[in-house]
Amino acid sequence: MWIFNWKKNGKGKKYDDDGKLIYEGEYLNDEKNGRGKEYDNDKLIFEGEYKGDKRNGMGKEYYNGKLIFEGEYKNDKKYKGKFYNNSKLEFEGEFKNDNKWEGNVFDKKGKIINKIVNGNGYIKEYNKEGDLQFEGQYLNGLRNGIGKEYYKDKLIFEGEFLNGKKKGAGKEYKDNKLIFEGEYIIDEKYKGKSYNNGILEFEGLFQNGEKFHGKGYDKNGNLVIELNNGNGKVKEYNSNGILKYDGEYLNGKRGGKGKEYNNKGNLIYEGNYLKGEKNGKGKSYNNLGELEYEGEYLNDERDGKGKEYYLGKLKYEGEFANGKRHGEGKEYDFDGNIEFEGEFIKGEKKVKFNKILIKYINF
Repeated sequence: MWIFNWKKNGKGKKYDDDGKLIYEGEYLNDEKNGRGKEYDNDKLIFEGEYKGDKRNGMGKEYYNGKLIFEGEYKNDKKYKGKFYNNSKLEFEGEFKNDNKWEGNVFDKKGKIINKIVNGNGYIKEYNKEGDLQFEGQYLNGLRNGIGKEYYKDKLIFEGEFLNGKKKGAGKEYKDNKLIFEGEYIIDEKYKGKSYNNGILEFEGLFQNGEKFHGKGYDKNGNLVIELNNGNGKVKEYNSNGILKYDGEYLNGKRGGKGKEYNNKGNLIYEGNYLKGEKNGKGKSYNNLGELEYEGEYLNDERDGKGKEYYLGKLKYEGEFANGKRHGEGKEYDFDGNIEFEGEFIKGEKKVKFNKILIKYINF
């Protein structure tokens, strides 16, 4: 490579900040022009033609060493060619804004199963492992109309799409069980009913996918949730009908006083919440119901002043930060005697060494 007016020209290589190769090929006036190859974490991801620092012309794209596209690019986007999934041809034709636009769709055996015309048609999409992800209607190169989504070949959603997003009536599933039915807006639940193990759990409005305004029930049909614009008293249950939270909600999330339980129904925390996380004063317990910690929390972590216990006995009292002992504190033995008093940094004791002792040891 040679440099003219401080600009790269000819063949060269480019490396990232860690010294890994990310491009090798031809340059013109400091831009990729001609033949070249791109790498990500030492793996080839593209080889082909460039113009004006963008993929322009014929090229091949790879994922984990497997070919996923070969054909023509315009301004860094696929334009015309073949798209592969797990090394098998999935689509051949034209693309628009990297979306399949006009051409034939193939199944795993290479048989034409659908056609896309001007971005419209009924198609099937697969992930890179060859699992079906979506089947349904396309309009202008995006999911529009009725469709179904899958995860590892299991149905997880069926309903209406608009411009690639869930919008309108739909149903959501987990492990082949209905967990929600109602209305969606921009991929989020908006209004409807949620279910827990086939039993109605909540009916009303949702915000950002969370229960927001309405009524909820336990497995026996008893009213246990009454939310008014995200605020109120709530009881949450796991899929086996065991109570996991009993307390207050604020703006659609745990906020205020509350209690949390493990999968066996044992109390593991009681105290304050804010924005769905432990914040403020609280107590945590082990699975045997023994007190482990009492003190302050910040964003689910022990943070501030607190006390730790073991088998009902105090073992530490002092300051915490990000869940670890940090700052001034005292450590106790099992008989209640102080073992260490001083400063902790990220959970470790800050010990002041005796210089004379160090010299003696070195000698």
